[in-house]
Amino acid sequence: MFNKAPKFTTEHLGKTNRIVEGTIITGDITSLADFRLDGELIGNFTSKGKIVLGPASKVKGDIICQNADIEGEFIGKIKVAELLNVKATAKINGEVTTSKLSVEPGADFTATCIMATDFKSVINDGQRAK
Repeated sequence: MFNKAPKFTTEHLGKTNRIVEGTIITGDITSLADFRLDGELIGNFTSKGKIVLGPASKVKGDIICQNADIEGEFIGKIKVAELLNVKATAKINGEVTTSKLSVEPGADFTATCIMATDFKSVINDGQRAK
């Protein structure tokens, strides 16, 4: 009678993957849980959770995620279903699609930006593009 799909977030609550400063990854990353990157990624990143790019991070590729905080350097396309926080230390160059956007003063935000009203389309469009 009340068949609801189980929420994936409860399963991965409190779990965060972490790539530390000085680590370089070449290739794609897929994660169900939250993710913090302080190293370098040359490739694509997909997550149903939140990604945090630390101040020392460098990413060249595409990102698709639920939420994101960017403090480091990003070059490519990023699609965020909910909230994208761009911190003052961030350098973004590329294409941004998000539902909500917050940019702190001092951030280098050189990007085209599309504000999507339907957050599900942000994630789904990104997955079809692969």
